[in-house]
Amino acid sequence: MDFSTALPTFVITLREGVEAALVVGIVLALLKKAKQSQLNSWVYAGVGVGIAVSALVGVLLSWVTIALSAANPQYASVTEVLLEGFFCVLAIAMLSWMLIWMTKQARFMKAQVEGAVTSALKADYNAGWGVFWLILIAVLREGFETVFFVAANFQQGFIPAFGAVSGLVAAATVGVLMFKWGVKINIRQFFQVMGIFLVFIVAGLVVTALQRFDEAAAALALSDRASESICFYYERFTKVHSCILGPMVANTSKILPDEQFPGIILKSLFGYRDHLYLVQAVAYVVFLLTLGSTYLRSIGGGNNAKNQPGKQKSMSSTSD
Repeated sequence: MDFSTALPTFVITLREGVEAALVVGIVLALLKKAKQSQLNSWVYAGVGVGIAVSALVGVLLSWVTIALSAANPQYASVTEVLLEGFFCVLAIAMLSWMLIWMTKQARFMKAQVEGAVTSALKADYNAGWGVFWLILIAVLREGFETVFFVAANFQQGFIPAFGAVSGLVAAATVGVLMFKWGVKINIRQFFQVMGIFLVFIVAGLVVTALQRFDEAAAALALSDRASESICFYYERFTKVHSCILGPMVANTSKILPDEQFPGIILKSLFGYRDHLYLVQAVAYVVFLLTLGSTYLRSIGGGNNAKNQPGKQKSMSSTSD
């Protein structure tokens, strides 16, 4: 059984889970400081409901994929692969946006959470619900990203889901170590390193999405003679099988196959393919440079803010 496909979801869930754990830990600490620990149950309820809803969405996505494939058996393979490509695009969009947005917002996280908890406590009898919704939204925000990533890898079975659960457990452990046992962890450095991994994972997801669309186009062309012209590259330019991805630009299958160690690890984490086509190569490089440079600028912006006296207080929030 190949557990390498669990690595990307483990990294994603670990990073996103630690973000949620930070919110949970900050809220619990604030409730304790305000002598409102009786509201802790609302925090745990928010975590539980958030995980349950995220899992339910994942089950529904799998059910929709199976149902749509069964509804039209003739195009079942096309439907399944096409949906996986669509889920890849959604995961790329969500992960990219959240990576940049959360990096910019991280230095204000503690102040924002403090403000939200203070407002909830002022609501008196609605304080519990205010805390509950704060935690629920934080968990769902991270959970949906993982759900779409797992859905994009539907063909790989339950292994990506196993990676997601493992990452969630690891994130919870990090949260307990920080807030329960007082272990000092450089959160800023942790997020920066995990963010770099995430940039490569998302860039690899671009390659996977293009491969899924290519497979869907090829399957459609084979099942319907009227659609044969879809595979214009295969028909007109090259005899190496590629429907819409152009000619092959790299073939390293004999040197470093992507189904064997260590190629399979590089494939899971960094989008490596032993057969790479022109459209995939261009898209990978362009996306990696675009997202990578944007992410590095967001990190640099945070470091510059740290050096400004007026922003010392907000920056310290991520390391408290």
